[in-house]
Amino acid sequence: MGWFQDVDCYKGSLCWQLILFFIWLLTFQDVIAQETHVDPRQTSSLVELVKEPISGEFGLFDPIEISPAVLPKYSYPIEPLPPMYPTFPTRYEPILSGKCPVNFSNSDLSNILDKTATDCSAPLAPLVGNVICCPQFSSLIHIFQGFFSLKSDKLVLPDAVADHCFSDVMSILASRQANSTLPTLCSIKSSNFTGGSCPVKDVSTFEKTVNTSKLLEACSTIDQLKECCRPICQPAIMDAALQISGRQMMFSDNENMSGEVNHTDYLNDCKGVVYSYISKKLSVEAADTAFRILSACKVNKVCPLTFKEPSEVISTCRNVAALSCCNSLRTYIAWLQKQMLITNKQAIICATLFGSMLRKGGVLTNVYELCDIDLKDFSLPAYGLPEGCLLRSLPANVIADNSSGISFTCDLSDNVAAPWPSSSSITSVSLCAPEMSLPALPTSQTLKNIGCNSSGVGFLLLMFPFFIFSTLLYF
Repeated sequence: MGWFQDVDCYKGSLCWQLILFFIWLLTFQDVIAQETHVDPRQTSSLVELVKEPISGEFGLFDPIEISPAVLPKYSYPIEPLPPMYPTFPTRYEPILSGKCPVNFSNSDLSNILDKTATDCSAPLAPLVGNVICCPQFSSLIHIFQGFFSLKSDKLVLPDAVADHCFSDVMSILASRQANSTLPTLCSIKSSNFTGGSCPVKDVSTFEKTVNTSKLLEACSTIDQLKECCRPICQPAIMDAALQISGRQMMFSDNENMSGEVNHTDYLNDCKGVVYSYISKKLSVEAADTAFRILSACKVNKVCPLTFKEPSEVISTCRNVAALSCCNSLRTYIAWLQKQMLITNKQAIICATLFGSMLRKGGVLTNVYELCDIDLKDFSLPAYGLPEGCLLRSLPANVIADNSSGISFTCDLSDNVAAPWPSSSSITSVSLCAPEMSLPALPTSQTLKNIGCNSSGVGFLLLMFPFFIFSTLLYF
C-alpha cells in the first residue's frame, strides 16, 4: 500500500515538473521569437528607453507631466527630428548708441522691455504676432514716448534722436531674446516716436486744446469686458485726436483743395500723441493694461488668416459626397492651421468668412456640421492635441519660467461648432450683445472630450517647446 502511495506521489511530482518544464519552454520560445523580430534600428533606442520611467498613456510625450529635464527618445528615427527643446540664446549686454537721452536702467522701463521681449520671443513672435506680440510692442512704443517726455514739455521724440532711441530699444529687446524682425512684423518704425504730421506735440498746447480730465477719467481704468462693445476710452482718444488735429486739417482744406493731404495720417499721428499723453500721466502698468485692451478690441474685429481659393473644396462639396467632401475640407483647414494662433472671437469671424466663400461657390449644405468642424480647427494645433489652440479674446501674454520654459494658456472651455453663414454675402460679424449671435454650446451628446462639462471652463498650460516641435512637423 505504501509502495503505491510513493508511486502516486512520484507520478504527481513528475507531472508537475513536466508542466513547469513545458511552461518554461513555451515562454523561452516566445522570448526568442520576440528577440528575433526586433528591428536592429531599435536596439540602441530600446536600451535608452528602459532607463527612463514611462508615465501616463503617452509616456514621455505627455504634454502635461513631462519635465524639460527629461528628453524623449525616439524608437523609429526615420529622419532627423527637430529639437524638442530649442536652445535659446542667453541674455547679453546690448550695444547702445549713447545718443538716446533715456535711462534704460529705470526699473519701470526695464520691466516693460522684459515683458515685450518675452511676448515677442524669437521663435514664437511670428505665430502670436497678431494677438500677443505686436499689441505689446505697440504699447511699449507709446509708453516709451511718455517716459521720454517725463522731464520735458514734449510729448514726442525729436527727429534728431528718434532713430537712435528706436535702435537702442531694438538692441535691448534682441539682447533679451526677442525677435529681431519686430519692426517689419508689426509695421512699426522710428517715425512712430515723432508724432509725424500732428500739429500739437507739446504738453501745454495739448492741455489747452483737450479736456484732459475727461480723457484720463475714460482711460485710467478700462473695463475689458465692456470696452470693445460699449467703448468709453476709444471715443475719448478719438475726440482728443480730432481736437489737436482739427486746426491743421482745416488749414489743409483751405490751402490744398486738390485733396493731396491725407487726413487719416494726421488723425493717426495725433492719436499717437494722445497715447503718449496718457502714458505720461498713468503708471507704466496702468498704461500698458489700457493699451493692450484697446488692441484686443481692434484685433478681434477681423480674421487675420489668409485664404486661398477653395476650388477643390467647392467642387467636392457642392454635391455633398460626404467622404470626399470632408477629406477635402479638412485638408484645406489643415493648411489654414499652419499660419498662426488666433483668438476664439477671431475664429468665429474666420469660420464665417470661409463659409461665405464656400456658399458663394455653390456649397449650400452646412459642411461644418457634416464634417464636424469646430472653431479650434482654425487655429494652430499644439503638440499632443488633435485640435487647434484658441487663445482667449482678452489680452494674453507669454509666460517665461526658468523651470517650465515659455508657455501660454489655451482656451479649451468648449468644443464650439464653427458657425455656418446664412448667406454668401458677409459684411461684418458682430460679437456684441444684443447683436451677437454665437454658435450653440455643445450638449452632453455632442461633446467630443469625454468627461468634460459643457458648462465648465478648462485651461491647458502648454509648454512652448512642444508647440514648436509640432509646428515644425506640420510645416
